[in-house]
Amino acid sequence: MRLLIVEDDLVLRSGLSVGLGLHGFTAEAVETCADALAALSTTQFDAVVLDLMLPDGSGFDVLRDLRGRNDTTPVLLLTARDSVRDRIHGLDSGADDYLGKPFDLDELAARLRALRRRSLGRAKATIDWQGLELDPERRTVTTAADGEPLNLSRREFALLQALVERPGVVHSKPELEDILYGWQEEVESNAVEVHIHNLRAKIGKERIETVRGLGYRAKA
Repeated sequence: MRLLIVEDDLVLRSGLSVGLGLHGFTAEAVETCADALAALSTTQFDAVVLDLMLPDGSGFDVLRDLRGRNDTTPVLLLTARDSVRDRIHGLDSGADDYLGKPFDLDELAARLRALRRRSLGRAKATIDWQGLELDPERRTVTTAADGEPLNLSRREFALLQALVERPGVVHSKPELEDILYGWQEEVESNAVEVHIHNLRAKIGKERIETVRGLGYRAKA
């Protein structure tokens, strides 16, 4: 799950990037409204964690621009402005969730998983697919029949989750690279192919299909 964090406090911004990374998210972080709008215009994110008080404006400016373009990317407002009036205004302005500072990182991660689940129209916290059960919270994969766990690396799990959240939909190589790697990370030219190969060896080759010239998809 690829996140955009918009937070002007350097310590908190870095802490969120690292902490949410440990929860299995790929997080990009910026500190201004301008940087946020630039990132949102060029990159597809699964959710945005947005502070309201930014150096060059308000997080509401970012939210207004996003919704004005009919962009439905889930937005969680993370801010010290935590009165009932502020929360109501934030939600009525187009935010999908609102969390006051200080906050618990585990709760933030759970809220982001819930936003993703709702955006995909999924009711259950786990994902059942082709005889496997994926648990995004624990980042585990088990066989549905007997609960046997499969040993996947962090990136293998992220890749599998991205594919099975939309079975039958083709994901291009650049799209999968964006899901697996952050802006500052070096990406080997064959990284996606290597992860796909390893994943197929663990879950069965037939479950992930190659669409020549386009990318990969999870079997529907």
